[in-house]
Amino acid sequence: MQPPAVTFPERLALARLPTPLEPLERISAELGGPRIWVKRDDLTGCAATGNKVRKLEFTLARALAAGADTLITAGGLQSNHCRATAILGARLGLRVHLLLREEGDSSSTQGNLLLGLLAGAEISRYSKPFYRAHLDELYASWGERYLARGATPWVIPVGASDGTGVWGYIGCAAELAADFAAANIRPGAIIHATGSGGTQAGLTAGASIYGLGCPVIGVAVCDDAAYFHDKVRADLRDWAARYRPPIDVEQLAIEVEDGYIGAGYGRAGPEVFATIRRLACTEGLVLDPVYSGKAFHGLTEEIRAGRFAGVTDLVFIHTGGIFGLLAQADQLESSP
Repeated sequence: MQPPAVTFPERLALARLPTPLEPLERISAELGGPRIWVKRDDLTGCAATGNKVRKLEFTLARALAAGADTLITAGGLQSNHCRATAILGARLGLRVHLLLREEGDSSSTQGNLLLGLLAGAEISRYSKPFYRAHLDELYASWGERYLARGATPWVIPVGASDGTGVWGYIGCAAELAADFAAANIRPGAIIHATGSGGTQAGLTAGASIYGLGCPVIGVAVCDDAAYFHDKVRADLRDWAARYRPPIDVEQLAIEVEDGYIGAGYGRAGPEVFATIRRLACTEGLVLDPVYSGKAFHGLTEEIRAGRFAGVTDLVFIHTGGIFGLLAQADQLESSP
């Protein structure tokens, strides 16, 4: 059956696509469960690597069409999205201002923060309580300041996760349909880290549009399942309201596993670092402790618990994050 006709909005060619789908033979054999495949979205670029670039292709196309010369966005101090926005803004000749949330011990300049500074982004740092209580006000006040200077600002939500950003992972779902056909597989599930909800919204819609025939399971790295059900549904409704797609987003199932959050966003326990180390040693694949490491650890634990008994193949979306790992090198050194 042919997928319903979908017309993508204007986008910029910022990512290296399509990304490969590769089997993880050794770790799959070690776990004794389904064969795990990894969609290598850590290879979407170099300094702009990771899942955020797919969303930003559409978001930044809108910004340029509106005549924007300044991008304002927000996230944690080691935000992959903020780093990608800074790098891509520099590539496009745009000013970038990052509103960053402090996370624990954040005195050193490294990882994503270092790259954001290197790309020339202006950075404003706020305590976690202030950031959470006043982010909307911060967006508004900085936008007003740039307007007063004669600039044309464009505000990007956290993670570029909104109705426009959804298109990034609808595009990925189209690639997955071709990947599955080429590998002759029908996976039992698609698993990925979910943090701001946009990747999950896009994959969920795309899986329906392109008939992937399996659930999309977001492994939460912060917040609980109820939060992500609401956030993903809100992004899908925003997408539907903007673009009038040929599917009913209210009928899409949203599946979230929230048992592997640990101590909270950006904080991983020794078991996650052990999983990161094990996968690097076994497959030469590097994960991060904020997103992909937590999600892959959750996947391995669910396999061991028998959740995917009878399933032949599973697909894991590697959303990037290597620079966040570098910022926590001390934790990796002390892990088993």
